[in-house]
Amino acid sequence: MTHISATRWVPGFLISSLLVAACGSGIGGTRQVPLDGSPTGPSGSGPITLGTPAPLSPVNNEQLSTLRPTLTVQNATSSQQSGTRTYEFQVSDRTDFSLGASLTASFLVTVNQTGVAEGSDGRTTFQVPAELQPTTRMYWRARVAQGTSTSAWSDPASFRTKLGGYNRAGELYDPLIGTESIGTIVGSHTFIPGDGLRLETERSYVQYQLAQVLSSGEISVEVKGLRPNGPNHKLKIFSMNDTPGDITFSNMGASAMYRGMNGNPDNAISYKAVFGSQSRIAEPDRAIRNASVISLDPGRVYFWKATWGGDFRLLVADGGANGNVVYDRGESAPGGGTYRPAYAWLGSNQGAAGLDAATFPGATFRHLFIGDRPRPATLGNALDK
Repeated sequence: MTHISATRWVPGFLISSLLVAACGSGIGGTRQVPLDGSPTGPSGSGPITLGTPAPLSPVNNEQLSTLRPTLTVQNATSSQQSGTRTYEFQVSDRTDFSLGASLTASFLVTVNQTGVAEGSDGRTTFQVPAELQPTTRMYWRARVAQGTSTSAWSDPASFRTKLGGYNRAGELYDPLIGTESIGTIVGSHTFIPGDGLRLETERSYVQYQLAQVLSSGEISVEVKGLRPNGPNHKLKIFSMNDTPGDITFSNMGASAMYRGMNGNPDNAISYKAVFGSQSRIAEPDRAIRNASVISLDPGRVYFWKATWGGDFRLLVADGGANGNVVYDRGESAPGGGTYRPAYAWLGSNQGAAGLDAATFPGATFRHLFIGDRPRPATLGNALDK
């Protein structure tokens, strides 16, 4: 029998599942090797010297068009040719192959399979049993066992999983690369190679219908092209609502803003979230907005993230998710209200009704994530230069 140990994240639980599949004859017993590398296994007839298997494909950060790749190694040498040899494969989004914080509800980020029978043509292959996290740089390695002997691990090889987004219950990701989005694009727009999707006017936006209403969570995105003195007062970076309608007078509307001319004050980072009633609004007052005037550089990338649950908080970092924080403010849900978005927009659809300032024109977006948990640390890193 072949045993596969895979790890995925389910809200509130970390589950290790054992997948069992039939395989060909010739496997002399079953081994289960922990991720830390300590070997255990069936007894053998004495010490055996084993070489290290060599990764053949995929290697060298190859870009794949699948989320279930087949891994191939050159068979290892052995000082005792008779006897059964089996291989162990590990796949991870981390170079140390440890289980880290980069977990997703929808996809595998760590795989550990033992007991793969040695191939008879000088090569041994293993197909990943389920979908790996998309748009992610992954690492893999292998080792061989014979009797009580186990080889060293091969040097790690790398590949990038299929580029693409998804919208599943509790989690949405849109890389905004190439010429497509998983959302609905409205208005004038341009895909900029290497940067993402630029929304050209206030009336341009991308709409997403979430697969599940989120009573708590995160929306985050990388934005470029933000400049001082935008052409309107309450220009939006992103917004959310419980319906696809205009958020201006909604009881569940929320938005993150980089205010422009007549912005009360100009060039202030700000937000607004309505927690079920117009009497339950979370937004910075004038004094806080005055202290939040920042001259953003249109040539730099800024990471915008809003979180909600028992409060609403907006964070902006210069240079990406791990960059220097230039804004971080929030407040508790007024009156104990609940915020439950079902729709989200890059920019805002408010300009369609002409009731308020809408999208920040000329802003370029990529790596949008919306979920009921924090953004997986490695999601989208296949696009990193």
